[in-house]
Amino acid sequence: MSSSPLNRSPASRLITILVPVHNEEAVVPIIADRLWGVCEQLEERVELLFVDDGSTDQSAHQIESLQARIPQIRLISLTRNFGKEAAVTAGLNYAKGDAVVLLDADLQDPPELIPDMVSEWRGGADVVLMKRRSRAGEPVMRKFSATAYYRILNFLSDDDIPLDTGDFRLMNRRTVDAINALPERNRYLKGLFAWVGMRTVTLTFDREPRAAGKTKWSFFKLVSLAVDGITSFSIKPLRFALTMGLIAAGIGGSFGIWELFRTLVFGVTTPGYASLIIIVTFLAGVQLLCIGILGEYVGRVYVETKRRPIFLIRSDSSDSSSNETNQVNDQ
Repeated sequence: MSSSPLNRSPASRLITILVPVHNEEAVVPIIADRLWGVCEQLEERVELLFVDDGSTDQSAHQIESLQARIPQIRLISLTRNFGKEAAVTAGLNYAKGDAVVLLDADLQDPPELIPDMVSEWRGGADVVLMKRRSRAGEPVMRKFSATAYYRILNFLSDDDIPLDTGDFRLMNRRTVDAINALPERNRYLKGLFAWVGMRTVTLTFDREPRAAGKTKWSFFKLVSLAVDGITSFSIKPLRFALTMGLIAAGIGGSFGIWELFRTLVFGVTTPGYASLIIIVTFLAGVQLLCIGILGEYVGRVYVETKRRPIFLIRSDSSDSSSNETNQVNDQ
């Protein structure tokens, strides 16, 4: 087994800063300049790995133009927009660093904190997790919903997913290799990061407003991500559906017994259909809810059985060949 990279000289170690990009032409020049400043502060060699997730603007062209000025930049382009989780997965598969720092392109997570993260890695941490102390520039409702979601997810999940954290973190090579070895295609990376464990150090920071451009996360995309997170790491919704079914059956049975009792003892029959409609509507709602929850899990199984690649690579600037290749974990 090879020796730990921490036993080697800093100049022989490589740190990959991984930045997934989708239609971020307004912020690409800003993040490149700020990352260049970070590179100059580190003793290690640095690879600035941008993963273009099928951008339809000039993001990829801008990154290519910056390579002449900043040779540390490497660009991987996907064939289309596969989504952030797939783009990050691609970056983790292609990152060459002894440690990998994951950073969003919007610069809400300050890259100037990377030297502090690297310092903790030098001290022996497998993972350096960045926890948000505040979230500047975000609507109150979004802050509230994010806070509530992560607490609900932790309640439902069998794994402890850190609260108030995003993707901003440093992972050593052992952690990255462990994540790359996981076979599932439906990926909720925050959960996978927590699932692999590893020795973790947590630093707190104040999240900044977006540097430029607009967020690509619509309300429905956030809801979809939330559903992915819950169904990826918990079967408690299925148990909830079972409990609701038992409650509904109990209520319906109790109501039927009560009506029978009233008819036999008091000779009272229920006029009209109001009570019947209430029960039927309630039971139908519970059934549809349970079917929907079950459908989410069946759908995930269906996607997994097709074993399609998580992403497809159009080009890698470190490779002289521009032929399309794919990458997927088939273990």
